Amino acid sequence: MKLSQFTQLLSTQKEISFKLPSGDLVPSHFHVTEVGKVIKHFIDCGGKERLETVINFQLWEANDYDHRLHPEKLVQIIELSKNKLGLPDAEIEVEYQAGTIGKYGIDFNGTSFTLTNKMTDCLAQDACGIPQEKPKLKISEIPAQNSCAPGSGCC
Repeated sequence: MKLSQFTQLLSTQKEISFKLPSGDLVPSHFHVTEVGKVIKHFIDCGGKERLETVINFQLWEANDYDHRLHPEKLVQIIELSKNKLGLPDAEIEVEYQAGTIGKYGIDFNGTSFTLTNKMTDCLAQDACGIPQEKPKLKISEIPAQNSCAPGSGCC
């Protein structure tokens, strides 16, 4: 989800809630401790130079049960970050403490922002010789001219 979509959805909410991929909610007394622009400049395994920019939110929870982050306050923090850091309208990545710092994508299910699992991938599969996934076919869909008749010796 891009920052503009998140901000638009956030402005329609009375409360902010984040749901983890497990289905558990991030405790309601969380804080957004960072809003940032993360620029990753790298070379993939195929030798291609790449530059990626994401907007990073870091969620943190403490024993501060008396304060809740309200949507309008987070919108203010985002607006300040846009002005000070020159945030682009880029994809959001959320950091949240699990066994270690987990990085998540973000979606919206109509009531809560949902943290989605992020996966690694080879960005240069053609250069690495990783075969494309073969299409799965049903035997009943294979044209008759390519099939073997029992006892024909073609198999």
